Amino acid sequence: MKKALTFLVLLSILVNCQRNVEPEIRFQKPAHFPEPHYDFSYNPVTTAGFQLGKKLFFDGILSRDGSISCGSCHIPSSAFTQHGHDLSHGIDDKLTLRNALPIMNLAWQKEFFWDGGVFHLDLFAIAPIEADNEMDETITNVLEKLRRHPQYPQLFQKAFGTPEITLDRFLKALSQFQLMAISANSKYDQYKKGLTQLDAQELAGLQIFQQKCASCHKGELFTDNTYRNNGLPIRRFMLNGIDTIDTGRNRITLNEQDKFRFKVPTLRNVEVTRPYMHDGRFRTLEQVLEHYSQGVQDSPTLDPLLKQNGQLGIPLSQDEKDKLIAFLKTLTDEEFLRNKLFQQE
Repeated sequence: MKKALTFLVLLSILVNCQRNVEPEIRFQKPAHFPEPHYDFSYNPVTTAGFQLGKKLFFDGILSRDGSISCGSCHIPSSAFTQHGHDLSHGIDDKLTLRNALPIMNLAWQKEFFWDGGVFHLDLFAIAPIEADNEMDETITNVLEKLRRHPQYPQLFQKAFGTPEITLDRFLKALSQFQLMAISANSKYDQYKKGLTQLDAQELAGLQIFQQKCASCHKGELFTDNTYRNNGLPIRRFMLNGIDTIDTGRNRITLNEQDKFRFKVPTLRNVEVTRPYMHDGRFRTLEQVLEHYSQGVQDSPTLDPLLKQNGQLGIPLSQDEKDKLIAFLKTLTDEEFLRNKLFQQE
């Protein structure tokens, strides 16, 4: 009897221990996705590296006064976007130039921001940290604050083997957290795997999408990662007291052919990543489709796909718009949006 009781106690302890052990965090490519662009050989994702990156991502220590973190503009429950504003807000409630892009499936991107101004994920964080209307801090100060912090040296030790806090390690940790933000389990994905069915409205929307939208929003990532002028009326606005026109990719390349060209965003989780466009001018998907069917304006750099047979835009009936929106909602990945792994603790 005593042996049996001892066995049950040990079994109970073993089961409870197994329940309390967190699974190792590793990057795994979804089977139906293409090969990632990011080179993991020099920055493999580890549990300790991910946890360090997560803490950094949600820590206001990256900003001048501690009020702004990466998570301030990139909220997990909305696919790491910011609601309530057309343009994102930074330190001292200053306006930024654009609406924050979602953070998901970044391992498949070659360039970052609406204008592609950063060519590697590991360099991504420098721009918002040092922008005077975002975090308004310097990298040097950030690293010094981390070195003096009571917890961060130990966390860097766990992630990288020694407590030394360097720019390289700091940026790699942030990348590890962001690289794990993989959205690949929407209703559409389940349909592709044969695990569920789309209803008649959604299937019709998929067919319309493939005919009229998939040239730019390509493949399983729903973007071709190019830069295009989609015919938005030019918007002049005051940005923190400065009269501003956002010329998009042209701000980086200084090429006239890049004027008003912006990155084609992914449509995954598009239902929850409103407001839409680089400047957040549209609040609903209905408004977006109305623009493409009726609102496209001609200009020297307008994408040729939006000017065919002498007609501007994409011809869409109201029925087609309804069906398209029904399909777009199948790209919402509830598992990703509710994943506790990405929630601030």
